[in-house]
Amino acid sequence: MGEPVEQVDERDRVVAVVDRAEAIRGRRLHRVATIVCRDGDGRILVHRRPDHASRFPGQYNWMLGGAVEVGESYEEAAARELAEELGVRAAPRVVLKFLCDGAISPYWLGLHEAVVTTPVRPDPGEVAWFDWLTEPELDDLVRGSGFVPDAREAFDRYRALGSARRP
Repeated sequence: MGEPVEQVDERDRVVAVVDRAEAIRGRRLHRVATIVCRDGDGRILVHRRPDHASRFPGQYNWMLGGAVEVGESYEEAAARELAEELGVRAAPRVVLKFLCDGAISPYWLGLHEAVVTTPVRPDPGEVAWFDWLTEPELDDLVRGSGFVPDAREAFDRYRALGSARRP
């Protein structure tokens, strides 16, 4: 098995352990943890995926993250992904979770937020470029064709929460 993940049902309850590639091919629900990084001024980190990435090469995203490993919580996965992709240690806080239809496959998306006040050291295998943008700047970018499709729905849901969820 390449990358084992927990297959879940429509209520996010574990039903089996499967290979992530098989979960995607078979359109089986699994879990993905994402992180929105804000700096001390409230700007959001936006990055471009490497051109050689297997999923959404060269496209922009405002979330970092990946599959939740077997036995791992969304929060643990978000913290792990933050450390792997940006070299940052933090305790991301849950913002929302929803069933995402997904451009490649459906999955449960757990969206977290972290305030990053230390320098980031992006993994070049995950991040080709990054910058900190204001929400209005990000709003313009998200509507472009070069943006990861699933990230648009997550951004709209995040924005709909408004200031009630600000750190």
